[in-house]
Amino acid sequence: MAALAESWSWFTALAVGVSLFKCLFINAYHSTDFEVHRNWLAITYSLPLSRWYHENSSEWTLDYPPLFAWLERGLAQAARRWDGDMLRLDNLNYASPATVLFQRLSVVCTDLLFIYAARECCRCVRVQKAPQDVLSRPSFVLAVLLLWNFGLLIVDHIHFQYNGFLFGFLLLSVARHLQSRHLQGALLFAVLLNLKHIFLYVAPAYGIFLLRSYCFTLDRPDGSIRWSSFAPLRLLALGGIVVSIFALSFGPFVAMGQLSQVVSRLFPFRRGLCHAYWAPNAWALYSGADKALAALGVRLKLLQGAELPRAAMTGGLVQEVQHAVLPSVPPAATLLCTLPALVSIWCRRRGNRAFLRCLLLCALASFLFGWHVHEKAILLAVLPLSILAVESREDARIFLVLATTGHYSLFPLLFTPAEMIIKVCLMLMFTIYSFTALGNLHRSQGSLLRPMEVAYLLGLVAVAISCEFVFPLSPWRQKLPFLPLLVTSVYCALGVSYSFLRLYATLLRSDDKHKQL
Repeated sequence: MAALAESWSWFTALAVGVSLFKCLFINAYHSTDFEVHRNWLAITYSLPLSRWYHENSSEWTLDYPPLFAWLERGLAQAARRWDGDMLRLDNLNYASPATVLFQRLSVVCTDLLFIYAARECCRCVRVQKAPQDVLSRPSFVLAVLLLWNFGLLIVDHIHFQYNGFLFGFLLLSVARHLQSRHLQGALLFAVLLNLKHIFLYVAPAYGIFLLRSYCFTLDRPDGSIRWSSFAPLRLLALGGIVVSIFALSFGPFVAMGQLSQVVSRLFPFRRGLCHAYWAPNAWALYSGADKALAALGVRLKLLQGAELPRAAMTGGLVQEVQHAVLPSVPPAATLLCTLPALVSIWCRRRGNRAFLRCLLLCALASFLFGWHVHEKAILLAVLPLSILAVESREDARIFLVLATTGHYSLFPLLFTPAEMIIKVCLMLMFTIYSFTALGNLHRSQGSLLRPMEVAYLLGLVAVAISCEFVFPLSPWRQKLPFLPLLVTSVYCALGVSYSFLRLYATLLRSDDKHKQL
């Protein structure tokens, strides 16, 4: 037992170190999300349950599922002992030193769940023979990639959100499935869906995996489902877990006749296809092409500039908009674009690693083709992919491209000069470590990246220099203020799309190998 405790002492050091490091950002810039969560503290503390999803005196209305609202309620009980004024509904944009300290520390403390989940994921890493050097072990590399993830550090502890807490549920659920503890994994994911509905992106992967690999207990020799192996009691157990969690979460609002009001807050389709800052996905490329075609049409006098929507897609506002040239995309079309990924999930062979690959495929498909996707949702693919990256050379290659591209796409979230050096240094440290550590793990077969991939990633440096340093000094700054966001989103969308295609190709190749067997 002593030897086992000593072998994991490095994890405790990493966890304590990153927790203390997060405290350095307490007085850093914070986004409007800081006021969003302060207002939610006030709503859940000051108002009865029946008014939580009706309150609109602030523009930052409650739009997370009920379990997260109850989390805010719990935090509010502690917040009143720090500074009761933060819990007043009329105290908009209140950010006293005590309030800042409380909200920052609340994120650090709730991250303890993420730390535990990261440790469980590290225990799931498959290695043939662990190196004697701790720093070279796949489990150590994975711990660093998760605990010190650049995206989580800047989004949660500078920009301000509770993603670490939420991803803790996701990674712990994934770990339980990798450990074949499927009912626990399903329970954790059901709770997660009722904390933040963005994780609906990967719900099909969970549903199809559990149906195919838990409710159907056997496969045929060719990998297809043996239909006679269906276990109805397992399906009832899964259904009971899911229904119980959703009933606990939404039941009070159903009883009050407010379900439609809650749902309208959770799924505001009138916000439009793209977020104010386009996530680097297929719709960024689509909208970018629409902009380019509109400009070309005006120049060739095929279109009248006065009749086109002015900066509709790049005005920095969250709104329902129309494309100028290309057909506008309805919400239903975004669902259809994810169907090929879902079909691939159903056709996969049984296995817990297959589930993780399918989850990644579903996450990236939804990110690329989803409706009103936030740029931060890229972490939904980056974090789970870290597990496969330390086990597989091909997955490590995809991880390096996706993580570097996805993390750089988060740069516009921190736009103040004071945070420039912070985000650049943090990303450089994480990226250099990722390339070095994964390169050492898979060094037996030469360089991880191909020349084309290296050239693309070097292009990110040119984009960064142009957007962060050259553009602010150019005359275009006043005329085209959102051009850097457009360029960043479109260029990063290429890398994310490439990673998705590589992941799909890996999946298809593995299917072909199984068929040949």
